[in-house]
Amino acid sequence: MTITLNLSHIGQAPRDPDITSHHKVTSLVGLTLEEMRDAVLALGVEPKKAKMRAQQIWRWVYFFGARSFDVMTDISKDLRLLLEERHTLDRPEVVERLISTDGTRKWLIRSAPGVEFETVFIPDVARSGALCVSSQVGCTLTCTFCHTGTQKLVRNLTAAEIVAQVMIARDDLDEWPSTTDGRTLTNIVFMGMGEPLYNLDEVAKAIDLMSDGEGISIGRRRITVSTSGVVPHIKELGNRTGAMLAISLHATHDRLRDVLVPLNKKYPLGELMAAIRSYPGLNNAKRVTFEYVMLKGVNDSPAEARALVKLLSGIPAKVNLIPFNPWPGSQYECSDWNTIHTFSDIVSRAGYSAPIRTPRGRDILAACGQLRSESVKVRASLAFNQRLDAQASVSTLTPADSG
Repeated sequence: MTITLNLSHIGQAPRDPDITSHHKVTSLVGLTLEEMRDAVLALGVEPKKAKMRAQQIWRWVYFFGARSFDVMTDISKDLRLLLEERHTLDRPEVVERLISTDGTRKWLIRSAPGVEFETVFIPDVARSGALCVSSQVGCTLTCTFCHTGTQKLVRNLTAAEIVAQVMIARDDLDEWPSTTDGRTLTNIVFMGMGEPLYNLDEVAKAIDLMSDGEGISIGRRRITVSTSGVVPHIKELGNRTGAMLAISLHATHDRLRDVLVPLNKKYPLGELMAAIRSYPGLNNAKRVTFEYVMLKGVNDSPAEARALVKLLSGIPAKVNLIPFNPWPGSQYECSDWNTIHTFSDIVSRAGYSAPIRTPRGRDILAACGQLRSESVKVRASLAFNQRLDAQASVSTLTPADSG
C-alpha cells in the first residue's frame, strides 16, 4: 500500500473557514472598475471609500500587473488580507509556451477544463509588436483555408479571458508597468481563434478594459477587430468600440467567396461592402484593412487583382496580402512569390497600400490561419517543419515586410 502525504499547505497561512466556506475565491483580472467597486463593497468597505479603493486596486491590476496583494502598499494590510481571502490575481493557466526562430511567441492557455485557446505575439510589425488575441474557443465559420475552422466552437471567451491574454503576454515580455515609453507590445489584433462579431458584447467590454488610460492603456486606434463579414454587427462594432476594422475578404466575387468563406452565402459581397462603407469614422486616417490570403491558382491572378481594385473603389483601404500558411491536411498551396508581387503591384498602382505580410511563426503553427487549440490537437510534426524549411530554402525571393 502506498501512502501519499499532501504537504502543499505547509508554509501557507490558514484560511478562515467562516470566510472561505461561504465565498468563492475569484480572480480580479478582467473585472471592470464598477465590478471592482462591487467586490470592495462586498468586503465591507464603506460606500464612501469604495470607489477610491477600487481605483487603487484597478491601477495595481491593470497598470502595474500585480501578481500579489502584498505589493499594494497604498492599501491597508487588513483590506489586503481580505482581498487575499476572497480573490486572487491569477491569470488562466499557460499550458504551452512556444517561441519561433523569428521571435514570434505563442501561448496555449487553459481557463477551464476543455476550454483552451491560443494567443500569438508578433514582434517588429510596422515598428511595433502586435498581439493576436482569440475571441472564441474554436469557430463556427469553417473557412476552408483556415486551421481554426476545423475545430468546432466550444464557447465564446469572456472579456476577462480576452484581457488575460494581453496580461499573460505582458508578464512574459516583462512589460509592466503600462508606460507608453519603450513598449514592445503596442497593438492588439482580434485575428486569433473565432469570429469576434459573434461575441461582440464581451469583445467590446474587453476593448474598454484594454484601452483605459489608467490601466493597460492601448489606444482604440491601435486595436483592430477582424471579421469574416457578420454584416449586421459591423456598424455596431464601430459605434461601441471605435476600433479599427479589418475584413477577412480573400475573394472578389460571390462564387469563390462562398467556398473560401462560407459565411458569404448568408451575407454576400454586395451587403458586406455596403456595411463597410457605413462604418463609423471611416476616412483616410482610419482605413479598413482587407485581408487577402494568396492561394495558388485559386484567387491570385492579375484579373483577380484588378477585380479587387474595382471592388474597393471609394473605400479608404489597405490590403494585406497574406501568403498562405500551410497546416497538416490543408488542401491549398501558397502562391509563388512572383505571382504575389505581381498582384501587389497591380493593387498598389491603383493607389492602395498592398504590403505582403511576412510569414511569421510557421514553425510553431502560430502564423495566420494556423491556430487550433484542442487538447489532443494536431501538432506540427518534425517532417512537416522540415518540409516548410525546405520550401523556404529553395525560394529565391523574400516577401516584403509589412504591418
